Amino acid sequence: MSVFIRAPRRNASDPRVSVVIPALNEALNLAVLLPQLPDVHEVILVDGGSVDGTVATARRALPSVVTVLQSRQGKGNALAAGFARVTGDIVVTLDADGSADPAEIERFVQALKDGADVAKGSRFTAGGGSVDITPVRRIGNMFLNTLFKVGFGARSTDLCYGFNAFWADLLPVLRLPDHARPSATGRMVWGDGFEIETLIHCRFAAAGSAIVEVPSVEKRRLFGESNLNALTDGLRVLRTLFTEWRHERSRRTRRTPSHRRPRPVPSLRDRAVPGEAAA
Repeated sequence: MSVFIRAPRRNASDPRVSVVIPALNEALNLAVLLPQLPDVHEVILVDGGSVDGTVATARRALPSVVTVLQSRQGKGNALAAGFARVTGDIVVTLDADGSADPAEIERFVQALKDGADVAKGSRFTAGGGSVDITPVRRIGNMFLNTLFKVGFGARSTDLCYGFNAFWADLLPVLRLPDHARPSATGRMVWGDGFEIETLIHCRFAAAGSAIVEVPSVEKRRLFGESNLNALTDGLRVLRTLFTEWRHERSRRTRRTPSHRRPRPVPSLRDRAVPGEAAA
């Protein structure tokens, strides 16, 4: 297992927090969400070419917001574009639809200050919950979590949730596609879609990052409809798991001399950060 070696973190006791929010036609939701954010170092809104006044609404709701226009399509490309603009010590990813509670950001940051590399939001650990997930998506999530555990030797209860936080010095671990390069076909390249949360989690796990699960309660989106397609996006997540598992297995094989048996991938320490029980 490859391990990312980092220097001691600066500002570990008083980190600057950068919140990255991908958005596509979320003006109504952002008008409610942005004023609820805690006082942070910066808020980076990445717009996917909205036609409903998303950027103008965001600037009215939060004049200090940093706005970025993504080059390709998809949530993954939006996050990569936002990560490129981060200047803080901690990165928090937050959906624009109002389903996640900004007040929980403090809980994620505290988990990192307590020693974690990555704080993985979970709706299915003690203290978490969801009023929006369907039975089909719940079953699919359980199946994908099982595959993740088998492939990476690490436990996860909510692989595809978009509310997460990590130290910014871990960004090189992710090796995301160049966010600024146009697509030759005009379509999303691999990593540009909703598979991004799974891709990120796989690469943190493969790097041996210390990951903790943070309970989070998902509410219904405030306005509009989700861009998520349970079938097509679920298949992209499934493909991501197998692709990343093959890559990690290949890396381990190349690093292991033929006369030695490969060492098993150690399970990452995972512990839930105590939180309020879901209503």
